[in-house]
Amino acid sequence: MLKRIHVKHLMLGMYIHEFCGSWMEHPFWRTKFVLTDSKDLARIRATTIKEVWIDVARGLDVALGVASTSEAQAEAEVEQAFEQLNEVPVAAVTPDFTPGLHDHKPTSMAQEVETAAALCRQSKTAVASMFTEARLGKAIHTEQMRDLVEDISSSVIRNPGALISLARLKTADNYSYMHSVAVCALMVALARQLELNAEQTRIAGMAGLLHDLGKASIPLEVLNKPGKLTDAEFDVVRHHPVAGWQMLREGGMVDTEVLDACRHHHEKMDGSGYPDRLAGEQIHLIARMTAICDVYDAITSDRPYKAGWDPAESLRRMAQWSEGHFDTSLFHAFVKSIGIYPVGSLVRLSSGHLGVVIEQNRASLTMPWVKVFYCTSGQSRIAPETIDLSAPGCTVKISGREDPAHWNFPDLVHLWSGLDAVNTHSH
Repeated sequence: MLKRIHVKHLMLGMYIHEFCGSWMEHPFWRTKFVLTDSKDLARIRATTIKEVWIDVARGLDVALGVASTSEAQAEAEVEQAFEQLNEVPVAAVTPDFTPGLHDHKPTSMAQEVETAAALCRQSKTAVASMFTEARLGKAIHTEQMRDLVEDISSSVIRNPGALISLARLKTADNYSYMHSVAVCALMVALARQLELNAEQTRIAGMAGLLHDLGKASIPLEVLNKPGKLTDAEFDVVRHHPVAGWQMLREGGMVDTEVLDACRHHHEKMDGSGYPDRLAGEQIHLIARMTAICDVYDAITSDRPYKAGWDPAESLRRMAQWSEGHFDTSLFHAFVKSIGIYPVGSLVRLSSGHLGVVIEQNRASLTMPWVKVFYCTSGQSRIAPETIDLSAPGCTVKISGREDPAHWNFPDLVHLWSGLDAVNTHSH
């Protein structure tokens, strides 16, 4: 049985199941272990992580009277919050909003996916070149990134699900580069949801593209280390926001909001973040947006030390973290921008079938388009069929999320994208 507790109640002998925070906030990149070392306990309490999930079936329970939250309670809280979100349309903006960005007539997922795949490959090359120059100590000139941000913005405006979902499919080799592209796309989608103007949308996209440039200062053996980081290594990792901010300043980056997002995307609303321990409104809007988009893409991506979480599951875990983590209103807007069940989510339907979400519906966050392909009662594949859950007369509903790792469908990406996942980011 899992319980969520504050880190001040952690004791030696407890089994840590999961940290309530992203992997950049703690040095224990393999999160499931029995807490046996007092030094590890002290290190956990010294991080910005406020809560953890413990498994009382595999370790000590909390003392009587100590506050804790069960899985069922946490899930009920999230469901209630997401139900309230669903009362608002998926996007408050009209399809032709954000003047000044070219070629943004809305398209379907099937129409946009090939363009998005090509843009992923182009973007990876451009961002990789920028990171290489940064690693070599060369000045970073961001002017050439403006066209890339506009291309990414145009794709997101035509169909947010295509590029955002494809950019989530990363390999260990291209993670840093595609993470930048993915966060850029997520930032544009969130800016649209917030009805920011064209200039602010461009700045948001640029912040997403450049926010993690400081990771170029981290040795690869530290960045991709599969085990527990030393204190010195963790300090190196935590220095990347300042390192990136310095690189951009020296390169002449003029957008103060982009510089700010680079430095402050690991700040938290309660002031427990880094590097400057800013709180609330002290953190600029663009930086608060970047914090959300950065974490979402990080936890949905496969890394050398952990498998990425399913998109829908990731949103629920983020929603369960302490309120002091993200700007709540921005997080809710973020959920509306990509859907409660983002493209690529594996879901169980009330019919007993399994399906993968292939498109959002503007009418409802809980009624996306789903491609059904598996019958659980017969334990067999069926001919894929696309269903609009919001269609008049449709009685099928989503009854829950499913863990892709449990089912291990080899063609899941192909089912929602129509593309070969192996070739999506190839040269």
